[in-house]
This record gives sequence, C-alpha cells and structure tokens, in this order.
Amino acid sequence: MKKLLSVAGAVLLTALAAVFALGQPAHAATGFSVSNGRLYDAGGVEFVMRGVNHAHTWYPQQTSSFADIKALGANTVRVVLASGDRWTKNSAADVANVISLCKANRLICVLEVHDTTGYGEEGAAASLAKATDYWLSIADVLKGQEKYVIVNIGNEPFGNQGYSAWTTDTSNAIKRLRAAGLTHTIMVDAPNWGQDWSFTMRDNAGTVFAADAQRNTLFSIHMYGVFDTAAEISDYLGRFRTAGLPIVVGEFGFNHSDGNPDEDAIMAYAQANGIGYLGWSWSGNGGGVEYLDMTTAFNPAQLTSWGQRIFNGANGIAATSREASVYASTTPTVTPTVSPTVSPTTSPTVSPTPPPPTTPPPSGGCTATYTVGNSWQGGFQGEVKVTAGTAAITGWTVRWTYANGQSVTQAWNASVSNSGSAYTARNVDYNGRLGAGASTSFGFIGTWQGTNSTPAVTCTPA
Repeated sequence: MKKLLSVAGAVLLTALAAVFALGQPAHAATGFSVSNGRLYDAGGVEFVMRGVNHAHTWYPQQTSSFADIKALGANTVRVVLASGDRWTKNSAADVANVISLCKANRLICVLEVHDTTGYGEEGAAASLAKATDYWLSIADVLKGQEKYVIVNIGNEPFGNQGYSAWTTDTSNAIKRLRAAGLTHTIMVDAPNWGQDWSFTMRDNAGTVFAADAQRNTLFSIHMYGVFDTAAEISDYLGRFRTAGLPIVVGEFGFNHSDGNPDEDAIMAYAQANGIGYLGWSWSGNGGGVEYLDMTTAFNPAQLTSWGQRIFNGANGIAATSREASVYASTTPTVTPTVSPTVSPTTSPTVSPTPPPPTTPPPSGGCTATYTVGNSWQGGFQGEVKVTAGTAAITGWTVRWTYANGQSVTQAWNASVSNSGSAYTARNVDYNGRLGAGASTSFGFIGTWQGTNSTPAVTCTPA
C-alpha cells in the first residue's frame, strides 16, 4: 500500500516456530524487552500499545500534538521521521526533542524512518540499509532512552516487488544496530506495503527474531484492505501468538481505497489477546485519504468519526490504554494491561487457514489456562489466560494451589492474594467484563526450588 499525504511536492506514498527470549527475566531489563511473545517495559510490566501515528516529519510545528494525543488516553505515539534519503532529514536535535516531548507527556515513543516505504517498487524509496545508517548517525540521542523509545527501523520496507529480500535485509539491519550498541526493543515492519499478503514476514519471523542476539525484536503488521474479515485478522495475529513471537498492529484504518479493513475485529482481537495497536493517523492526510485523519486540522476538540471510533469506541484507546509503569512514581506490583497506503496493484486474495476447533467453556462460565513462559534458577514468569464461556461475564476469580512450595512475588492485571500455598486472583476494574468467548490474561513473577509443576486452575465468573 502507498501513502498519500499533502506534503509540498511529495506523494507519500519460518514457517513459524516458537522462539523464546532467553536469559534474564523481563523485570531485570534496563529498557523494553520481549519475552514469550509479550512486550515488557523497564518496570517488568507487560505493556500493550494503545496509540496513534503522528506525521511529525511533515508537520514539525505541531508539537502540541503529543500532549493532545496523551490527553485522549493514548500510551504510545508512533512518530514519522525522515532519514534524508527521500524527505528532509530529522536532525539528532529534533529527534532528541521528540523524545523529550514523549517523556514530558508520559508517552512511549515508537520512532520510525518513513523513507523506506515501498522499497523495490517505489523508485524514490530508501533501503533498510540506508535507514540503518540514519539510526547509527543519531545513536547518541537514542542511547540511554531505552525505557521510553522503541526503534522501528523502516516503514513498510518493501512494496509488491523484490520483497523476497525482506528476511535477509531485516536481519542484517538488526545485526548492525546491535553491533553499534543499540539495545532498544527493535520494531520491524512487514513487506507488501506493510500488509504481508505474501506471508513473507509471517513465515520468516522466527528467522529474523533469531538474528537478534538480544531476542528483543517486535513485529509490526499494517492492516488495511487485505485485512477485511475477522478470520484473516485472527488467523494472522493468532499465528504469531501460537509461535511465541511478539506482534503489534503498527498501522490500521477504518476504511481505505484498497478495501474496507475490519477495524472492529482488529480492535476486539487485539484487546482480547493483549496485542498493541497504533491507528493511522492523528492529522494531515491528503491526496484522497483525508478520511483517515482522526482530528480536523490537528484540533483534538474536533474529532472525526474515525477519531471518535478509535479513541472512544468499543475496545478503543480511552477504555483500554494503560500508561507504562516507568512513568509511575513507584513501580506497582499490580499493573493494568493494559500510514495508510493506496495499493499499487490488486493484492492477492488472502485465504487464511481456519483455527483448529476447540471446546468452548460452559455457558455463563469461564475457564483458565496456566502457563510458564520463562524460567531461571529460583524464579519464573507465569501467565494465566481467562476465557469467558458462551455468555458474557462481568468478573472472574481464578484459584490454584501450589504443590511444591512455589510463591508469587509480583503480579499484574489481577489482584492476587494467598493463604499459604492456595492462591486467588481476581480481575481488576478494566478486565473483568468479557464478551462471550473473549479472553484476557494476567501475569506474575514467582519463585521455586527443586520442582515447578503446573497447578490445576479453576475459574469462577462473577
């Protein structure tokens, strides 16, 4: 897909295998980290992106947008930058100022180079190697900001031609960034104008993840016309979840010229499965896609219908966003979960493989599944997934008893208490209501000695 923005003179244009982050648990990280397909902030708390894209490089004067985006509830802003290969380069000083604006407004900054958009098909686009050169040129302002910044190497780095090079080029870019001492979580976009209709990213994500010596890479899919059904959305995102690989929806819209994306399904599936999303875009679209502006003329008091939908609608930002724990005065022990393009050619029809059948929970009830994601000597990181039955529930309580002396020392997304080895976890105010078949999850850090067997868990609806 190609982006069209009203910028003077510019047309803006594996088989999956479970690969897990090894080493220290997430709570020991100095910045963002990835573990078992989840993103954790520097406080060790799972972080789910809820935010928007902002075209900073074309509208550098709109610095008040950061505060406005935060005021509407976002916890993340994906910031459009330029490397100088296609559009005017954002200087190191400008990037440092963007980071300071994010921090002042308690936002997480996802910084992306936009010059790579449609490489291989769009003649003016830059390669991922060129984007990497840019990141290395401003490395001094990035280092030390690992708690607040995620580096998105290049936007939609291939079009619909030459995309077979995506795996090698992306892996090489990651290796160069690591060799230069950048330890941030790295985000990588899919090819095919971000939509991966060829499944190149999906089928080679494990290879790219393994190329990162720090196992700290996050994958980003852009969902427009290719993702116009709930089945396509759940199949694509679900395969990453099954593989234990981290995925976010880095861009999506409510409508587009290449088809009508199912924004309701995108947002509902993301919320039920703890997947981040970043809508396109705050304001400033042109060239026929002005309908993707969330605000009129950057005015937060004038939300468009798309702005109302993503901020205030079902599974929207206002209801589901949770601030990164690094902005809290003290790290909590229980913490909430938390560019569009015009297709140059007709994309192939996506025919996703349907998920395998499962036995649904009882009507009006709920089930819970306990898993251990990471384990190290004397400690482990666990997760419990709660799923409603065939009727909606308004709350839930999960219980289990450890048989080997394990204990929970820190938890998030649930209120956890114990009486000896018997543990009880109750929903918090933002994740108790689940629609029929919907899921949520909570996590915890625990200790163990000798044996760490998996306990049986029960779920009782409120």
